[in-house]
Amino acid sequence: QVQLVESGGGLVQAGGSLRLSCAASGRTLSSYVMGWFRQAPGKEREFVAAINRSGGNTTYADDVKGRFTISRDNAKNTVYLQTNSLKPEDTAVYYCAAYYSTSYYPKTRSYEYDYWGQGTQVTVSS
Repeated sequence: QVQLVESGGGLVQAGGSLRLSCAASGRTLSSYVMGWFRQAPGKEREFVAAINRSGGNTTYADDVKGRFTISRDNAKNTVYLQTNSLKPEDTAVYYCAAYYSTSYYPKTRSYEYDYWGQGTQVTVSS
């Protein structure tokens, strides 16, 4: 069992940055692929970014590519999402998620992920 706790959300003006963190406990994070998803009010949860267990391969949703960066520190059992050039449409609850895999290619569908955090709110004002 993996427990995930997100932090780092908040209110920021358009063009600003936030660094989201996801701390894991219960199991060694290095065995898991990690992903970030988000859900805006009235919308379905959507994929943002994912990283394989070594950190050697990452993938991003098209609308965050070039602005967001996912990274991980397996020694600290923590995954990060650096969000830059934020836009009002980035406003959402951001969730960290994990699944066990040895694959080089992280998956992007939410149903592939077995463990989820409670989420952290990101609000971008115009």
